[in-house]
Amino acid sequence: QVQLVESGGGLVQPGESLRLSCATSGFHFSNYAMTWHRQAPGKQRELVAQITSSGTTNYADFVKGRFTISRDNAKKTVYLQISSLKPEDTAVYYCNAQNEWRTLWGQGTQVTVSS
Repeated sequence: QVQLVESGGGLVQPGESLRLSCATSGFHFSNYAMTWHRQAPGKQRELVAQITSSGTTNYADFVKGRFTISRDNAKKTVYLQISSLKPEDTAVYYCNAQNEWRTLWGQGTQVTVSS
């Protein structure tokens, strides 16, 4: 059974950091590019960061060095480290696995940045 389970979200204050995790099972993790997306209330889902199966990373322009994506193929897990959180980072964060045949989504984890 294919599963992508995000965790690590929560309520944080501006300026704090979080590490999101996406634990996977049921597919050959190392063969997939992994991405993090986010969706804020009333807005479309947007790409935040991607890491390819070979470890190459790409980030959305708005990330501006605050986000770091990484993967651990042995643990079949992808991470998103977010620093200097801002209220506009408030969103549901989703992980996504993709290869040439299919795209898989997790259920998301809520990140709320508020003082």
